[in-house]
Amino acid sequence: MGRALRDDDPYVRKTAAVCVAKLYDIAPELVQERGFIETLHDLISDSNPSVVANGVAALSEISETSGRDVMKISASVLQKLLAALNECTEWGQVFILDSLAKYVPGDAREAEGIIERVTPRLQHANSAVVMSAVKVILSYMDVMAAGGGANQESIRALTRKLAPPLVTLLNSEPEIQYVALRNINLIVQKRPSILENEIKVFFCKYNDPIYVKMEKLEIIIKLVSEKNIDQVLLELKEYATEVDVDFVRKAVSA
Repeated sequence: MGRALRDDDPYVRKTAAVCVAKLYDIAPELVQERGFIETLHDLISDSNPSVVANGVAALSEISETSGRDVMKISASVLQKLLAALNECTEWGQVFILDSLAKYVPGDAREAEGIIERVTPRLQHANSAVVMSAVKVILSYMDVMAAGGGANQESIRALTRKLAPPLVTLLNSEPEIQYVALRNINLIVQKRPSILENEIKVFFCKYNDPIYVKMEKLEIIIKLVSEKNIDQVLLELKEYATEVDVDFVRKAVSA
């Protein structure tokens, strides 16, 4: 395993990285003794973006299994992750973005710099990449907000950028829509302003599966305001004539 992690062929190195995570499941002590976690850290500096992505994936999996942060992103590691982001597969991008979401930027300026590098992922065709990018941006917006009033304009601009990709996710098949809606539900609880003008996209279609309708209804309730209340009440009145008893109950209650 040690030789494979340092092999000249990047395909061998990236496969070995995944093997370390699997080995940690079976024999964590062995992985510690052989210094494989340190070797995974070295792989983050690899010249091949797929090796970097697999190194990050393995460290993320080990962190989850062990319950401690073995990723430890430093300033130099951060730059390597951002560089690999443009080069690796969709799967690799998701792992890198998820690890960036756990990083705490030193100040508002650093947070804004990372957001600039991550924002292009909002246009990605893969919904998982889009959701991971949204997660990073939302967590860093908190750091920017803590930086004071000077960052408010940047936060407003970011808020405007987040709405279109989230709305686009609702054109996917029902299963992806449902996952997107679950995430949007959490986003709306934290920052309702992002989607305050998009309430219409959450109105239920007649052929939406019931689990999608229930999620949409939750979001509509959170986005209701004096501006849209008449529209929403008309919509809820329609839902009250639906067939599904639970959905009707929820609509009447709303």
